[in-house]
Amino acid sequence: MQSLIGTGVALITPFKEDFTIDIDALRRVVNFSIDGGIEYLVVLGTTAENATLSELEKELVIATVIEVNAGRLPLVLGVGGNNTLNVVEELRTRDLSAFVAILSVSPYYNKPSQEGIYQHFKAVSEASPIPVILYNVPGRTSSNMLPSTVIRLANDFENIVAIKEAAGDLVQAMELLKNKPKDFLVISGDDMIALPVVLAGGAGVISVIGQGFPKEFSEMIRLGLNRKVDDAFKLHYLLADCIDMIFEQGNPAGIKEVFSILGITENVVRLPLVSVDESLATRLDSFVKKMVKNT
Repeated sequence: MQSLIGTGVALITPFKEDFTIDIDALRRVVNFSIDGGIEYLVVLGTTAENATLSELEKELVIATVIEVNAGRLPLVLGVGGNNTLNVVEELRTRDLSAFVAILSVSPYYNKPSQEGIYQHFKAVSEASPIPVILYNVPGRTSSNMLPSTVIRLANDFENIVAIKEAAGDLVQAMELLKNKPKDFLVISGDDMIALPVVLAGGAGVISVIGQGFPKEFSEMIRLGLNRKVDDAFKLHYLLADCIDMIFEQGNPAGIKEVFSILGITENVVRLPLVSVDESLATRLDSFVKKMVKNT
Protein backbone atom coordinates (compact mmCIF):
# COMPACT_ATOMS: atom_id res chain seq x y z
CA MET A 1 0.00 0.00 0.00
CA GLN A 2 1.59 3.21 -1.20
CA SER A 3 -0.23 5.22 1.49
CA LEU A 4 1.82 3.43 4.18
CA ILE A 5 5.23 4.29 2.72
CA GLY A 6 7.24 6.81 4.73
CA THR A 7 6.51 8.21 8.17
CA GLY A 8 3.32 7.67 10.10
CA VAL A 9 2.94 9.00 13.62
CA ALA A 10 1.11 7.46 16.57
CA LEU A 11 -0.80 10.49 17.81
CA ILE A 12 -0.93 11.37 21.49
CA THR A 13 -4.17 12.24 23.27
CA PRO A 14 -3.65 15.64 24.92
CA PHE A 15 -5.28 16.18 28.32
CA LYS A 16 -6.10 19.29 30.30
CA GLU A 17 -5.00 19.69 33.93
CA ASP A 18 -8.29 18.11 35.01
CA PHE A 19 -7.48 15.05 32.84
CA THR A 20 -10.24 15.69 30.31
CA ILE A 21 -9.34 15.54 26.62
CA ASP A 22 -7.98 18.81 25.27
CA ILE A 23 -9.61 18.99 21.85
CA ASP A 24 -7.94 22.25 20.86
CA ALA A 25 -4.53 20.78 21.64
CA LEU A 26 -5.36 17.63 19.66
CA ARG A 27 -6.15 19.84 16.70
CA ARG A 28 -2.77 21.54 17.07
CA VAL A 29 -0.96 18.19 17.28
CA VAL A 30 -2.62 16.92 14.10
CA ASN A 31 -1.87 20.12 12.16
CA PHE A 32 1.71 20.21 13.46
CA SER A 33 2.34 16.71 12.11
CA ILE A 34 0.69 17.41 8.78
CA ASP A 35 2.47 20.74 8.31
CA GLY A 36 5.77 19.03 9.15
CA GLY A 37 5.51 16.59 6.25
CA ILE A 38 4.29 13.38 7.86
CA GLU A 39 2.84 10.85 5.37
CA TYR A 40 0.01 9.36 7.48
CA LEU A 41 -1.55 9.48 10.95
CA VAL A 42 -2.28 6.64 13.38
CA VAL A 43 -5.25 7.23 15.68
CA LEU A 44 -5.68 5.45 19.03
CA GLY A 45 -2.40 3.59 19.10
CA THR A 46 -0.62 2.81 22.38
CA THR A 47 0.83 6.33 22.45
CA ALA A 48 -2.72 7.71 22.60
CA GLU A 49 -3.15 6.20 26.09
CA ASN A 50 -6.18 4.45 24.65
CA ALA A 51 -6.13 1.95 27.53
CA THR A 52 -7.29 4.79 29.78
CA LEU A 53 -9.91 6.26 27.42
CA SER A 54 -13.62 5.55 27.70
CA GLU A 55 -15.57 4.51 24.61
CA LEU A 56 -17.08 7.99 24.38
CA GLU A 57 -13.62 9.56 24.60
CA LYS A 58 -12.34 7.28 21.86
CA GLU A 59 -15.20 8.36 19.62
CA LEU A 60 -14.38 12.00 20.38
CA VAL A 61 -10.71 11.50 19.45
CA ILE A 62 -11.60 9.70 16.22
CA ALA A 63 -14.14 12.34 15.18
CA THR A 64 -11.74 15.18 15.97
CA VAL A 65 -8.83 13.74 14.00
CA ILE A 66 -11.05 12.98 11.00
CA GLU A 67 -12.43 16.53 11.06
CA VAL A 68 -9.07 18.27 11.44
CA ASN A 69 -7.31 16.06 8.92
CA ALA A 70 -10.05 16.86 6.39
CA GLY A 71 -8.83 14.21 3.97
CA ARG A 72 -5.30 15.60 3.77
CA LEU A 73 -3.47 12.45 4.90
CA PRO A 74 -4.33 8.74 5.07
CA LEU A 75 -5.56 7.64 8.50
CA VAL A 76 -4.93 4.35 10.32
CA LEU A 77 -7.00 3.30 13.34
CA GLY A 78 -5.78 1.23 16.25
CA VAL A 79 -8.19 -1.69 16.75
CA GLY A 80 -6.74 -4.45 18.90
CA GLY A 81 -6.89 -6.19 22.23
CA ASN A 82 -6.48 -9.43 24.10
CA ASN A 83 -10.12 -10.51 23.75
CA THR A 84 -10.46 -11.73 20.17
CA LEU A 85 -14.26 -11.72 20.22
CA ASN A 86 -14.34 -8.06 21.29
CA VAL A 87 -11.90 -7.06 18.54
CA VAL A 88 -13.95 -8.92 15.94
CA GLU A 89 -17.16 -7.27 17.18
CA GLU A 90 -15.60 -3.81 16.95
CA LEU A 91 -14.42 -4.48 13.41
CA ARG A 92 -17.88 -5.61 12.39
CA THR A 93 -19.72 -2.66 13.93
CA ARG A 94 -17.43 0.36 13.69
CA ASP A 95 -17.57 2.75 10.73
CA LEU A 96 -14.08 2.44 9.22
CA SER A 97 -14.80 4.38 6.04
CA ALA A 98 -12.39 7.20 6.96
CA PHE A 99 -9.44 4.84 7.40
CA VAL A 100 -7.09 3.12 4.95
CA ALA A 101 -6.12 0.38 7.42
CA ILE A 102 -6.31 -0.79 11.01
CA LEU A 103 -3.32 -1.31 13.28
CA SER A 104 -3.93 -4.37 15.46
CA VAL A 105 -1.64 -5.28 18.33
CA SER A 106 -0.71 -8.85 19.14
CA PRO A 107 -2.72 -9.96 22.19
CA TYR A 108 -1.18 -8.83 25.46
CA TYR A 109 -1.18 -10.31 28.97
CA ASN A 110 -2.68 -13.66 27.86
CA LYS A 111 0.71 -14.66 26.38
CA PRO A 112 -0.72 -16.85 23.59
CA SER A 113 1.35 -19.40 21.70
CA GLN A 114 2.37 -18.69 18.12
CA GLU A 115 -0.64 -20.73 16.99
CA GLY A 116 -2.87 -18.64 19.26
CA ILE A 117 -1.46 -15.44 17.73
CA TYR A 118 -2.08 -16.85 14.26
CA GLN A 119 -5.69 -17.80 15.06
CA HIS A 120 -6.33 -14.37 16.63
CA PHE A 121 -5.19 -12.54 13.51
CA LYS A 122 -7.03 -15.00 11.28
CA ALA A 123 -10.22 -13.90 13.04
CA VAL A 124 -9.21 -10.23 12.77
CA SER A 125 -8.48 -10.59 9.06
CA GLU A 126 -11.79 -12.30 8.36
CA ALA A 127 -13.71 -9.61 10.26
CA SER A 128 -11.92 -6.51 8.95
CA PRO A 129 -13.41 -4.72 5.93
CA ILE A 130 -10.14 -2.82 5.38
CA PRO A 131 -6.44 -3.81 5.30
CA VAL A 132 -4.74 -4.95 8.51
CA ILE A 133 -1.34 -3.90 9.87
CA LEU A 134 -0.05 -6.38 12.43
CA TYR A 135 1.65 -4.85 15.47
CA ASN A 136 4.41 -6.72 17.30
CA VAL A 137 5.58 -5.02 20.49
CA PRO A 138 6.92 -7.66 22.89
CA GLY A 139 7.92 -5.08 25.49
CA ARG A 140 4.22 -4.35 26.06
CA THR A 141 2.58 -7.67 25.19
CA SER A 142 5.04 -10.08 26.89
CA SER A 143 5.06 -12.28 23.79
CA ASN A 144 7.03 -12.00 20.57
CA MET A 145 5.22 -12.62 17.29
CA LEU A 146 7.92 -14.59 15.49
CA PRO A 147 8.81 -13.88 11.85
CA SER A 148 7.55 -17.34 10.86
CA THR A 149 4.09 -16.48 12.24
CA VAL A 150 4.07 -13.10 10.51
CA ILE A 151 5.08 -14.63 7.17
CA ARG A 152 2.43 -17.33 7.55
CA LEU A 153 -0.25 -14.69 8.15
CA ALA A 154 1.01 -12.54 5.27
CA ASN A 155 0.86 -15.48 2.88
CA ASP A 156 -2.54 -16.75 4.05
CA PHE A 157 -4.56 -13.50 4.17
CA GLU A 158 -4.54 -10.91 1.41
CA ASN A 159 -5.81 -8.10 3.62
CA ILE A 160 -2.91 -8.49 6.09
CA VAL A 161 -0.66 -6.05 4.28
CA ALA A 162 2.01 -4.93 6.76
CA ILE A 163 3.55 -5.27 10.18
CA LYS A 164 4.63 -2.59 12.62
CA GLU A 165 7.68 -4.37 14.01
CA ALA A 166 8.60 -2.96 17.42
CA ALA A 167 10.68 -5.71 18.98
CA GLY A 168 13.69 -3.41 18.74
CA ASP A 169 15.59 -6.28 17.12
CA LEU A 170 17.21 -5.41 13.80
CA VAL A 171 18.08 -9.05 13.11
CA GLN A 172 14.43 -10.05 13.51
CA ALA A 173 13.36 -7.19 11.23
CA MET A 174 15.87 -8.33 8.62
CA GLU A 175 14.51 -11.88 8.78
CA LEU A 176 11.06 -10.48 8.05
CA LEU A 177 12.41 -8.43 5.15
CA LYS A 178 14.24 -11.44 3.73
CA ASN A 179 11.27 -13.81 3.81
CA LYS A 180 8.19 -11.60 3.36
CA PRO A 181 5.90 -11.71 0.31
CA LYS A 182 6.82 -9.10 -2.30
CA ASP A 183 4.14 -6.50 -1.51
CA PHE A 184 4.02 -7.02 2.27
CA LEU A 185 5.37 -3.99 4.15
CA VAL A 186 7.71 -4.08 7.14
CA ILE A 187 7.24 -0.84 9.08
CA SER A 188 9.57 -0.01 11.95
CA GLY A 189 7.85 0.54 15.28
CA ASP A 190 11.09 1.58 16.93
CA ASP A 191 12.31 5.12 16.30
CA MET A 192 15.97 4.36 17.02
CA ILE A 193 16.32 1.64 14.38
CA ALA A 194 13.81 3.07 11.90
CA LEU A 195 16.50 4.25 9.48
CA PRO A 196 18.46 0.96 9.47
CA VAL A 197 15.20 -0.93 8.88
CA VAL A 198 14.38 1.35 5.94
CA LEU A 199 17.86 0.91 4.48
CA ALA A 200 17.45 -2.87 4.77
CA GLY A 201 14.24 -2.69 2.73
CA GLY A 202 11.59 -1.48 5.16
CA ALA A 203 8.69 0.73 4.11
CA GLY A 204 9.11 3.38 6.80
CA VAL A 205 8.06 3.87 10.39
CA ILE A 206 5.14 4.46 12.71
CA SER A 207 6.83 6.89 15.02
CA VAL A 208 6.48 8.62 18.36
CA ILE A 209 9.22 11.23 18.01
CA GLY A 210 8.04 11.98 14.49
CA GLN A 211 5.13 14.03 15.80
CA GLY A 212 7.46 16.17 17.92
CA PHE A 213 9.97 16.74 15.12
CA PRO A 214 7.92 15.94 12.01
CA LYS A 215 10.02 17.88 9.52
CA GLU A 216 13.36 16.36 10.50
CA PHE A 217 12.17 12.81 11.16
CA SER A 218 10.05 12.43 8.04
CA GLU A 219 12.86 13.88 5.93
CA MET A 220 15.26 11.36 7.44
CA ILE A 221 12.98 8.51 6.39
CA ARG A 222 12.52 9.94 2.88
CA LEU A 223 16.29 10.26 2.49
CA GLY A 224 16.64 6.65 3.62
CA LEU A 225 14.02 5.45 1.16
CA ASN A 226 15.90 7.32 -1.58
CA ARG A 227 19.21 5.76 -0.46
CA LYS A 228 20.78 9.09 0.46
CA VAL A 229 22.47 7.37 3.37
CA ASP A 230 24.91 9.99 4.63
CA ASP A 231 22.33 12.76 4.72
CA ALA A 232 19.82 10.46 6.39
CA PHE A 233 22.24 9.48 9.14
CA LYS A 234 23.06 13.13 9.85
CA LEU A 235 19.42 13.60 10.83
CA HIS A 236 19.36 10.29 12.72
CA TYR A 237 22.30 11.32 14.89
CA LEU A 238 20.83 14.78 15.35
CA LEU A 239 17.70 13.22 16.90
CA ALA A 240 19.20 10.14 18.57
CA ASP A 241 19.67 11.65 22.04
CA CYS A 242 16.09 12.87 22.09
CA ILE A 243 14.77 9.48 20.96
CA ASP A 244 16.43 7.94 24.01
CA MET A 245 15.12 10.69 26.28
CA ILE A 246 11.47 10.54 25.27
CA PHE A 247 11.27 6.84 26.18
CA GLU A 248 13.46 7.07 29.28
CA GLN A 249 10.54 7.45 31.71
CA GLY A 250 7.79 5.93 29.62
CA ASN A 251 5.71 6.74 26.59
CA PRO A 252 3.97 9.16 26.04
CA ALA A 253 5.24 11.21 29.00
CA GLY A 254 8.43 12.03 27.10
CA ILE A 255 6.83 13.17 23.85
CA LYS A 256 4.18 15.11 25.79
CA GLU A 257 6.98 17.02 27.51
CA VAL A 258 8.38 17.89 24.06
CA PHE A 259 4.96 19.22 23.05
CA SER A 260 4.74 21.17 26.30
CA ILE A 261 8.07 22.85 25.56
CA LEU A 262 6.86 23.65 22.04
CA GLY A 263 3.71 25.23 23.50
CA ILE A 264 1.37 22.78 21.75
CA THR A 265 -0.03 20.81 24.72
CA GLU A 266 0.25 20.47 28.47
CA ASN A 267 2.27 17.50 29.71
CA VAL A 268 -0.57 15.65 31.40
CA VAL A 269 -0.83 11.87 31.38
CA ARG A 270 -3.37 9.63 33.08
CA LEU A 271 -2.49 7.24 35.87
CA PRO A 272 -0.86 4.83 36.15
CA LEU A 273 1.49 6.96 34.01
CA VAL A 274 3.09 10.06 35.48
CA SER A 275 4.86 13.02 33.90
CA VAL A 276 8.63 13.10 33.49
CA ASP A 277 10.71 14.26 36.43
CA GLU A 278 12.47 17.62 36.65
CA SER A 279 15.84 16.28 35.51
CA LEU A 280 14.49 14.79 32.29
CA ALA A 281 12.28 17.82 31.67
CA THR A 282 15.35 20.06 31.89
CA ARG A 283 17.33 17.92 29.45
CA LEU A 284 14.43 17.79 26.99
CA ASP A 285 13.97 21.54 27.29
CA SER A 286 17.62 22.11 26.37
CA PHE A 287 17.40 19.76 23.38
CA VAL A 288 14.13 21.15 22.00
CA LYS A 289 15.18 24.78 22.33
CA LYS A 290 18.48 24.02 20.61
CA MET A 291 16.59 22.33 17.76
CA VAL A 292 14.17 25.24 17.41
CA LYS A 293 17.03 27.75 17.41
CA ASN A 294 18.86 25.88 14.64
CA THR A 295 15.87 25.46 12.32
